[in-house]
Amino acid sequence: MHKIVYLSLGSNLGDRGHNLRTAIQNLAHLGTIVRVSSFYETEPLELVSQPWFLNCAVKLDTEKMPRQLISGILNLERSLGRQRIEAKGPRTIDIDVLLFGTSIIDLPALSVPHPRLHERRFVLEPMVEIAPDARHPVLRRTMRELRDALPQGQKVKKISPA
Repeated sequence: MHKIVYLSLGSNLGDRGHNLRTAIQNLAHLGTIVRVSSFYETEPLELVSQPWFLNCAVKLDTEKMPRQLISGILNLERSLGRQRIEAKGPRTIDIDVLLFGTSIIDLPALSVPHPRLHERRFVLEPMVEIAPDARHPVLRRTMRELRDALPQGQKVKKISPA
């Protein structure tokens, strides 16, 4: 059974653009890449004394079940040098599952929709680019409505097509 999944990718160590492009290429092992947003440069939140991030969103058509998908994503992150040393700290690659069809998932390693999706401009700007009318299954609002409801603050700058 096919599901449309939306992912948020971020990198702030090394060649950030290369890290994102490599991750996107490798996501093809988990499904079909349908759409990729532009890359956005974003200031770090919470732990602010680290390099700025490069972020994007990916629309993926997959036959994987949630546990299979998150396992594949975690393996991909590790293969690209992701080390979980410091919470919210610098990373070569970070891949979050934002939406998994219209499912609501609560597993130890995976909460969908992403619990902070509606609070993050660095996630919503790329999502609005590729799926403005995708609807949050709990809040029942579109990505565009969620983005437009955010207060000004976090700097997010579109820098290039993927």
